[in-house]
Amino acid sequence: MAGTGEPGDGAERATGGECQCGRCPHGARTGHRQAVAAFVALREDFAAGHGVPAGLARSAGAARQWVSDELTLSAREVARRGAAEGATWLASVRWRTLLVVWGAVIALLLGQALTAIGGGWTMSRTAGLVAAVVLALMLTAAAWWHRAHGGALAPLIGEDGRLSTSRTVAAGWAVAVLYAVLTTAVQLATAAGPVERHALLQGLELARSGALLTTLAIGCGVAVLAYGLVAARVRSGRLQKVPAQRPRAADLLADDAGRGSLLDVQYVLVNAAVLVCALVRPAGQPGQLPQLPWGLVVLLALSGATYLWGKAVAGGRPVILSVVRSRELGDLAAPVRTGDDIEIRGAGFVPPGAGTPDRLARTVVRIGDVHVPVPLVPVAGGFANPTDGVVTVPVPVDVEPGRVTVRVITAAGVESNGYPVDVLD
Repeated sequence: MAGTGEPGDGAERATGGECQCGRCPHGARTGHRQAVAAFVALREDFAAGHGVPAGLARSAGAARQWVSDELTLSAREVARRGAAEGATWLASVRWRTLLVVWGAVIALLLGQALTAIGGGWTMSRTAGLVAAVVLALMLTAAAWWHRAHGGALAPLIGEDGRLSTSRTVAAGWAVAVLYAVLTTAVQLATAAGPVERHALLQGLELARSGALLTTLAIGCGVAVLAYGLVAARVRSGRLQKVPAQRPRAADLLADDAGRGSLLDVQYVLVNAAVLVCALVRPAGQPGQLPQLPWGLVVLLALSGATYLWGKAVAGGRPVILSVVRSRELGDLAAPVRTGDDIEIRGAGFVPPGAGTPDRLARTVVRIGDVHVPVPLVPVAGGFANPTDGVVTVPVPVDVEPGRVTVRVITAAGVESNGYPVDVLD
């Protein structure tokens, strides 16, 4: 897709033969990739001490602020391109979800055909195949309804734009139970006589299906409780959350920062193992719902409780432990004065997932009644300021001398505790 060359057509342009528009998946991906490359080149140039105007080089504070502003502008362009790529990805991923759904139906058909060799095709095989087709049609309709939000993935994406582990597990159990019920329904509709129909109905009794229904209740209950816990802790400021550009498969096994999470991994693996067991057991009893041992149900309950406990204690507010005057080598000991740099030490200043430059630039320090944006200080491969444990800002001349309270406001909008500091004129 190339631009027409007319004014206002800057969103659609081609550079080096590659589309950079934000309307098609390829163009959005290319534009984002080139914006990231431009930002990295600018950051590395500044980190090496190049690119600062000669008029600002004499003032370390002015040069640092100018560099931070230039990096912030470039980071905003990267974020804009990333948001465009995420939106187009969600709109296009529905076709991949449909491919997976109908690929599973074809795999089931091939499996049924291969296992029928020697034993012959049975009515239970037809019922399973018909149930899979009906379920795939339902998922296709849902994907079309949510075609702009990820298709069939839309119910699995949380409010933070990431794949939700608890919702995915609950959806897996819901699909498995629905498939089993549809299979039984097809068999009931095609039953040869009352005796066979009565045997099928006995397989739906609570005594035989109670364990399976309990597992479904556990999965859905964990998803609802996890959503409530996270929402309540975010609203109260006890948990810092920043949205992701788009969902990724790694979200199921990792935290918001992309690091592997033991709680998520154990919850997914335990449920996956029990779900496989539930899907394999009907092979010997095609006319009944899967019967799970109650020991596996207790295992799922323990895994879900551990997962929820982790949600209840994870994260926290940013905390200021100390504020000191930032001292360069050779400086004499002195109190904090207006114009000096102060070093704020603590924890939680960079929330998980907020390590991107545009979000780092949103960190603000409130000194008294003055809000001071935290300058970005580039180094090779990253930034020296701000970090999760240390934030350095200048004390502006607008700060009134005397005792003032220092607070850090993170990219997630959460404010830290106040720390008193004496500022001299």
